[in-house]
Amino acid sequence: MFGYGEFPARRESNSNFPSVESWLRTNQTFQNTMAYAVIKTGGKQYRVAAGDKIDVEKLDLAVDSEATFEEVLMVNDGSSIKIGSPVVDGATVTAKVLDQFRGPKGVAFKFKRRKGYHKTKGFRRHLTKLEITSING
Repeated sequence: MFGYGEFPARRESNSNFPSVESWLRTNQTFQNTMAYAVIKTGGKQYRVAAGDKIDVEKLDLAVDSEATFEEVLMVNDGSSIKIGSPVVDGATVTAKVLDQFRGPKGVAFKFKRRKGYHKTKGFRRHLTKLEITSING
């Protein structure tokens, strides 16, 4: 009936097409009963829920310590969504530091054709593994 990713156009009330609002209410892909939040750390954004384990850019924290993120961009408590501009006021996400480690090896290879120029440089990112403990918002 509708194309992939398209919303139905607003029609007169006597048409067979539902309104956008009623379509969103009845569509199962938009209903989520689990609380989640979108946080920003290390220049990246992460969608997290309580109990999630994520790898982020290195945070200078000891293992088994608590990390609190105040840069919460969006919070969904299961029934309503709060979107910040740019952050949600008073919302925090708390996480426990599980590990400090280095990620998999990456290779930066430079090459110029017909010049005999080859340069290989390897690197490993420093990462922190976190377990999300609570979402307050």
